[in-house]
Amino acid sequence: MIKRCNGCGAVLQTENSNLAGYVPDLKFKICQRCHKLTNYGEVIYSKVNKDNDKLIDVINKNKKHVFFLIDFLNINDEVINTYKKINSTKNIIITKKDIIPKSIKDNKIIDYLHNHYLIKEDIYLVSSKKRINSKKIINIMEQNNILECYIVGYTNVGKSTLINNLLEDKLVTVSNMPNTTIDFINIKVDNKVITDTPGFNYKLSILDLKDYLIKKVNCKNEILPKTYQTKENLSILIEDDIIIKDFGVNSITTYFSNDIKVEKKFNFNTAESMELEVPNNSDLVINGLGFINIKKQCKLKVNSKYLALITIRKSIFGGNNND
Repeated sequence: MIKRCNGCGAVLQTENSNLAGYVPDLKFKICQRCHKLTNYGEVIYSKVNKDNDKLIDVINKNKKHVFFLIDFLNINDEVINTYKKINSTKNIIITKKDIIPKSIKDNKIIDYLHNHYLIKEDIYLVSSKKRINSKKIINIMEQNNILECYIVGYTNVGKSTLINNLLEDKLVTVSNMPNTTIDFINIKVDNKVITDTPGFNYKLSILDLKDYLIKKVNCKNEILPKTYQTKENLSILIEDDIIIKDFGVNSITTYFSNDIKVEKKFNFNTAESMELEVPNNSDLVINGLGFINIKKQCKLKVNSKYLALITIRKSIFGGNNND
């Protein structure tokens, strides 16, 4: 009989301590990895699920209702395109509502997703930490007679935390680590089955290049936006390495975890860089990190190794890109 870890869903095994699901003895219910994550906060960054399309195929084949979780800091084309590949009935759940600046109203985010990305389904904002709409998923299931559902989303979006909050019991392993959930975990709640899933992975994330940021990118408190009035020859230096320059005379606002280091530098010489055309009132999104709102059109320079992390979207704060 196959036994799975109650924390991450991995198949338990005693043969190789370097592989997922290892336990010294099969009498244990939690694998060694989950035990270390929970009790010692041991940091091991790895991409467990490397094929998003295979995960989507499983989800589409089983036809369960899908709750797709998205982190406010990581709303971008790649995430939305993954959402649109899911053919089942579905909803978007914006997680970590407690970190969103209070100046940004819920309907602003919801309207943006409906209008800019043409999302047709209902969208809800929740916070597991503050227990805001913490029972929303259960309520939706009850109201629509949904007996089974998947909880899905990109890695580190807070799926397991949300499930534990729903159940008011610590049933799945929770940590700041990406890919804490390794395999599908079925959890029965009364007459319903909630399935926690492995996280989708970005083609490239900031953590692939700077894995020491694992703890820093996770916001613990409300984001404190930082606004800069830029001039010619000013660069923004993020974590001493990500260099964005040539904003011109502009106004920009950063939306990152408060622990992320951001500095202004004048006449800063960059390594090899590439140009990036930015329309009026746009957001520059850095996968896995957050975004920068840029008010005026400019032609930025970004150091080349980080260019693949960046997408430009129409500003989430509205306005006309042609102003």
